[in-house]
Amino acid sequence: MKKFISLIVAATLSLSLVACGSSQNDTNTSSEGTSVESSSNANDNSQGDGGSISKIKEKGELVMATSPDYPPYEFKIIENGKEKVVGFDIAIAEEIAKDMGVNLNVLELDFNGLLVSLNAGKADMVMAGMTPDEERSKAVDFSEIYYLAQQGIMVNADEKDSLNSLESLAGKKIGVQKGSVQEKIAMEQLPDSKIVSLVKLPNIILELKAGNIDAAIVELPVAEGYVKQYPSLALSDAKVVDETGGSAIAVKKGNQDLVDQINATIKRLQEEGLIDQFVIDANNIVDTMVE
Repeated sequence: MKKFISLIVAATLSLSLVACGSSQNDTNTSSEGTSVESSSNANDNSQGDGGSISKIKEKGELVMATSPDYPPYEFKIIENGKEKVVGFDIAIAEEIAKDMGVNLNVLELDFNGLLVSLNAGKADMVMAGMTPDEERSKAVDFSEIYYLAQQGIMVNADEKDSLNSLESLAGKKIGVQKGSVQEKIAMEQLPDSKIVSLVKLPNIILELKAGNIDAAIVELPVAEGYVKQYPSLALSDAKVVDETGGSAIAVKKGNQDLVDQINATIKRLQEEGLIDQFVIDANNIVDTMVE
């Protein structure tokens, strides 16, 4: 188990090389008794149609689309010999499903395909540490902000002292996840750097470790998790400014009843202090996996 996260990353990279038609489904039971079904097949008949609460309750499941390569938000572990998606986004989604009296079905996709799947009716909501920026808000509706996070810049540890400012990153290769807010931040705040956009975050980490890119921008709790996992990486003192306002849950345009239900759960979780606890719990899982 000592190199557990490395194995998970390797497995993720291996899966990315096979044909897109492959799929895997696992059903697990949470501590609250909510069924969490993980599926990578976007054409599965059990998945959502992006409907209203009445349609979700009729199906008996809430379909959440995510990209499970972003610890501590969402990531994969092996539990009882089966692959399972966990993270604090998953814990929040389970609470939303519980408040609606339905099960949670987790649909695994690449990050840049999440909103497409939502508008195509393959999912009821999207959670992936997603920022409700102006461009995305034109395509989908968003819940209230459920989590605020800063951005971090990862570099190789032996370059931490030399790559310690935005100016020092001029002319360098900066890795970001394709379609993410980090991609936009890098293009705006690092105009003299070469932006390398990759679909999967583990690929970015491997490219950074291999020296093929010089730095990577990800949300701070995610960066902290990877730095703990890989001692060869470090957090740079360089800072970027994130003015986009945190993470929210996306739903298909016009589903105000679903937005209201999600917001009611978010408010309850914030008042009970549970979101902060979910973040702590998710980070503890990451810490345990890399010990």
